[in-house]
Amino acid sequence: MNPLTRSSLTSAQRIILKIGSAVITREDETGLDRETLQSIADEVAGLMARGCEVVIVSSGAIALGRQELGHVGPPADMASRQAFAAIGQSHLMRAWREAFSAHGKTIAQVLLTEDDFRNRKRYLNARHAMQAMISLGAVPVVNENDTVAIDEIKFGDNDRLSAQVSVLLSADVLVMLSVVDGLYERDPTVDKNARRIASVERFTPELEALGASGVSSVGTGGMASKLSAARIAGRSGIPSIVAGGRRQGVVEAVLRGEDIGTFFNDCADRVKARKHWIAYTLTPAGDIRVDAGAAKAIASHGKSLLARGIVGVESRWDVGEAVRIIDPEGIEVARGLSRYSSSDVTAIAGKRSDEIVSVIGHWFGDAVIHRDDMVQMGVDELVDTN
Repeated sequence: MNPLTRSSLTSAQRIILKIGSAVITREDETGLDRETLQSIADEVAGLMARGCEVVIVSSGAIALGRQELGHVGPPADMASRQAFAAIGQSHLMRAWREAFSAHGKTIAQVLLTEDDFRNRKRYLNARHAMQAMISLGAVPVVNENDTVAIDEIKFGDNDRLSAQVSVLLSADVLVMLSVVDGLYERDPTVDKNARRIASVERFTPELEALGASGVSSVGTGGMASKLSAARIAGRSGIPSIVAGGRRQGVVEAVLRGEDIGTFFNDCADRVKARKHWIAYTLTPAGDIRVDAGAAKAIASHGKSLLARGIVGVESRWDVGEAVRIIDPEGIEVARGLSRYSSSDVTAIAGKRSDEIVSVIGHWFGDAVIHRDDMVQMGVDELVDTN
């Protein structure tokens, strides 16, 4: 039995919040539901004030583009979809900017296609860029880049995109806000007595059948796509919740562990799986030698590796490859995924973080190896790999 429970959500620090088109557009399709959008922004700002990191995956561009042009019904073809997205995206971002301006928060637009997740360099660049946005206190607002996306590089819906972003950023929870309050045993629009399924501990064919439903007039996903997203996130150890997005204070309620929506906790052991992957599956491409201070900070306190503590580099590697971290005695204290190539690390070794850009002309973060991408070698949980 998976140990994750709703109460575990109270400690979530990095939250991916997916918001469906139908949640933030009016039911009569005449524009944005600014009251709901503002309510969500208020909640996100409150979470950030408590130290949480929130990334929004927001649908709505195509719906707003259609409304701007007075077009009724879904796009008839790919070209129309792309045009509506181009027109509506600016309106969507302006609405989020206005909502967060009340809290002095800056938003950052992120447009992605599935191709960005297939290409390792672009995947890592997207990850580093979004981590930088978060560290600077901005709110990343993600959407699929529908204007340039074609069938071969499309996610298909933002539910799946939100799951991929959750994995990309090693989120603690994925919250999908919809116009429905969760997964029901029967269609609640037909049977008002249909029972809400509070939690899902295992995906089954029967469950998938429950999720099979049509799409809304303003969105591209239904409950089936949310089940698919929950499954993708769960494989990386990330729990998900589907809840009604028009309920006041819904995000706070979810993170308090309240019994609302449907909680998907069919999750792999994320920490052990990732640590095992870095420590034992990946072949290190080289070594980074560090001074005694850096070695102690990593081995005793689990800190990230900064350029200042590096004294030497052995072998060659590219961004995102695994490397070993070696202390002055020649002992491997950790290994992890390098945010910089070997040539970059050679150039910035011993430098302060604020000197990185002036030395190599670019910046992928203060850490050469972030603690989220690092495994301390020799600790008990890694010795036992059963």
